[in-house]
Amino acid sequence: MSVSQVTPTLFLSGADGPLNAALVSQKRITLIVNATLSHASPTYPGVECVRVPVSDLPSARLGDHFDRVAERIHCNRAGGTLVHCAAGMSRSPALVMAYLMRYRGVTLCQAHRWVQESRPYVRLNAGFWDQLLQYERRLYGRNTVRVAAVEDATPTPRTPRMTRSVQPQQQTTWFTHVPRSPLMSRSHKMTSENKSRGGAKSSSIKV
Repeated sequence: MSVSQVTPTLFLSGADGPLNAALVSQKRITLIVNATLSHASPTYPGVECVRVPVSDLPSARLGDHFDRVAERIHCNRAGGTLVHCAAGMSRSPALVMAYLMRYRGVTLCQAHRWVQESRPYVRLNAGFWDQLLQYERRLYGRNTVRVAAVEDATPTPRTPRMTRSVQPQQQTTWFTHVPRSPLMSRSHKMTSENKSRGGAKSSSIKV
C-alpha cells in the first residue's frame, strides 16, 4: 500500500511503508510511529522509532497514546514523521487525527476529512471513533461528529450490507458504520490482530 502525505512533513502508511529505505530517505523521515503488535521496526541511522503496541480491536486503548504520540509528532522538527499500522486504515489514521486536533486546531470532523482526502480508504473501528470523540470533547468541550453504530442481523462474508447515510443535524456530521469488505487486495487484508470481535459491530465508516 502506498504512503500518503497528510502534511508536508507527516506521512501515513501500512507496515510496508517504513520498509522502503529509499522512501524514508527521500521524505527525510526522522521519526517512525509503529502502531502494531507484531511488525518489526526497521532501524535507520538518525531515525527514531516510537512503538504503540495496540491491536486493531474496538476494545483496544489507543486513546491512551493520543497525547504522547501527538506531542512527539509535534516536537519532531528535524525531519518528517511516518505513522503506520498494519494496513494504514485504522490505528495510524486515528493517531494522526488526534494529532491534527491537538496541534492543528481542527475538529474531529475536519481531521477526518483532512486524512481521508490524503488516504480515501481509511476505516477506523467503532472503538477508536468512540475514543476520538472523547478526545475531541476533552479538547474542545463538544463533539462535531456523531457515530451511528449499525447492527447487521444477517451478516454475510462476501456482500456487506450498506446502510443509508443519515442527514446531519444541528451542524453535526453523522458517520454510519458499515462492515469492512473482505474482498481487499492482499495488502489490505487484516491479520489476526486486526479482526474485530464478534462481527456484529461494524468496523468502518461512510460519510
